[in-house]
Amino acid sequence: MNLSMRNILVLVIVATLAACAARRPAPVSDARPPVAIKTPQPEPTETVTPQEVTKPVDLGKVHAVQKGDTLISIALANGLDYREFAAWNNIVNPNVIKLGEVLRLTPPGTIENSATGQPQPGAPVASPLIITQMPPAVSSSQANTDKFKTEPKAITLPYTDQAYAKLSAEAAAAASAATVPGAAVATPAAPPTAAAPTNDDVDWAWPLQPAPKGKIVAMFTDANKGVDISGNKGTPVLAAASGKVVYSGAGLRGYGRLVIIKHNATWLSAYAHNEKILVAEGEEVKKGQKIAEMGSSDADQVKLHFEIRKQGKPVDPMKFLPN
Repeated sequence: MNLSMRNILVLVIVATLAACAARRPAPVSDARPPVAIKTPQPEPTETVTPQEVTKPVDLGKVHAVQKGDTLISIALANGLDYREFAAWNNIVNPNVIKLGEVLRLTPPGTIENSATGQPQPGAPVASPLIITQMPPAVSSSQANTDKFKTEPKAITLPYTDQAYAKLSAEAAAAASAATVPGAAVATPAAPPTAAAPTNDDVDWAWPLQPAPKGKIVAMFTDANKGVDISGNKGTPVLAAASGKVVYSGAGLRGYGRLVIIKHNATWLSAYAHNEKILVAEGEEVKKGQKIAEMGSSDADQVKLHFEIRKQGKPVDPMKFLPN
C-alpha cells in the first residue's frame, strides 16, 4: 500500500472515531433535586366560650279577673297586701279592675324557687356561678402531630354560700395537690346544711276576751272559711296576734266593716262585721290590742266572723286558738 492510501485510511478511521464520540450519550446521574418536607401545622383551635343561659324573668303566679272579683278579694285570697298588689300591676284606682285582666301575684323580678318550683315574692335575683373546666395542656410535639379541638365545658349553679364554700375548698385542694407529682385530688365533703330559721310561727289568742265558751254560732267550713262568734254590740275586738294592718274598710262584699292583719309572710287574720274600726291601714298592732268593736255590718246579727289564713288559704281557726 502506498503512502497516499495509508494516509487516507488513517483519516477515515480518525473521522469515524470522532463521529462515534459525538454520538455518545451524556452520563446519567441518579441524584434528584431535594424535596421540601412540610411540617404539619395544628389546625386553628376552636374555643367555645361558656355562656350563661339567662332565663327570662318569671312573672310567677297570675290571676285572671273573673266576675265578682275585687282587688281586695284577690289580695285576701292570696295572702297579699292589696296596696302592694295594686302597685305590682300599676293599678292606680284599687276599685277599678277589668274583667279578664291578668294580674300578677308576685313582685316584679321574682325568681323561681329551685326547691319548690314556685316563685318567691321579693326574692333577690342571684347571678349564677359559672364553673369552667379547661382541657389539659398539650405539648408542642403533640401540637405538631395531633389534631385537636378544645372546648371548655361549663355548668351553671345558683349562687349560694354553700356552693361558694365548696368550690373554694376544691380549688385550694387542687392547687396544693398540683405541687406534689402524682398526688390525688380528694374532693372534700360538702359542709352540712344548717336548717334555715323560720319566723312563721304565730302565738295566737282569742279575738274576744274572755275566750268565748258556747258562743260560737258557726264553725269552719269550705263555705264559711272561719268561725262566727256571737256577742254584744260594741264588745272589743282584739288582735289575735301582733302584725301590720293591711286592710281596714268595707270594700269586700259579705264582710261588712273588715280588718285584715298580716302577721308575717305566711299568716293573715281577718275580723269582719264590725260596728266600728279603730285602726288604720299600715298601722302596727300588738297581740291583744283593741282594733274594732263588734257589730252586725253586712250580717243578720251581731257577731264576729274570724278567719285565719295561711298563704291566703283559709284554715280552721279552732286548730290554732288556745283551748
